[in-house]
Amino acid sequence: MPCPPSTESMTMRNDLTIYDKVAANWWSDDIRWVRTLKNLVPGRLAWMDRQIDWAGKNVLDLGCAGGFMAEALAERGARVTGIDPASEAIAAARAHAAQIGHEIRYDVGMGEDLPYVDAAFDAVVCVDVLEHVQDLPRVLAEVARVLRPGGLFLFDTINRNPLARLATITVAEDILRLLPRGTHDPDMFIKPSELRDALRAAGLEPGRFTGLGPRGMNRRLDLTFGPLPLTAILYMGSARKVQP
Repeated sequence: MPCPPSTESMTMRNDLTIYDKVAANWWSDDIRWVRTLKNLVPGRLAWMDRQIDWAGKNVLDLGCAGGFMAEALAERGARVTGIDPASEAIAAARAHAAQIGHEIRYDVGMGEDLPYVDAAFDAVVCVDVLEHVQDLPRVLAEVARVLRPGGLFLFDTINRNPLARLATITVAEDILRLLPRGTHDPDMFIKPSELRDALRAAGLEPGRFTGLGPRGMNRRLDLTFGPLPLTAILYMGSARKVQP
């Protein structure tokens, strides 16, 4: 008698429909996993702010979803463009930006085929995205194309190892439900050494990598996040477009 399929085998992995499904409530703070994404922004910026002065910079938020990072960058004085394939999330981002007076351009599109001219941006920010894309080398090549010479690429992603799988799939998705089950496919996680090689192949010179993870809890008992010394699970990094 054949064994029944495991719960994981029945779960759709790398499910990107989740962002459109909750678009109407993106800015409501009613959905715990969406609050988790929002709570990650200050932790990311605690490190990224040390890498760049955002004021006056043309910045692309690649994979912006409903606009948490894009609005934070606009508040720092950047001229922000956000792009994401989730059209309903983009609509929510546009509506919220208009409501509070942020001048942010939002586009629907894919990282593999960015609808921007060469050298359009001083910086590209890409958080919680690289582990979801279908063609990582092409996405990185597009990032390099739209960056100005010397421009900065800032990102975070998930390491590929048993500990990262345990933390992000078993604990975060299946037990704590910090993210919907099926958000990630652990086979698409990226080792730092692999990402460094892919960045160099795209014409981007890697800089420092650092960890990212829980640092405490807020009054709602949601996790708060910040930089960590270990890159075993989540890690952030930077790379610069090589000067001609």
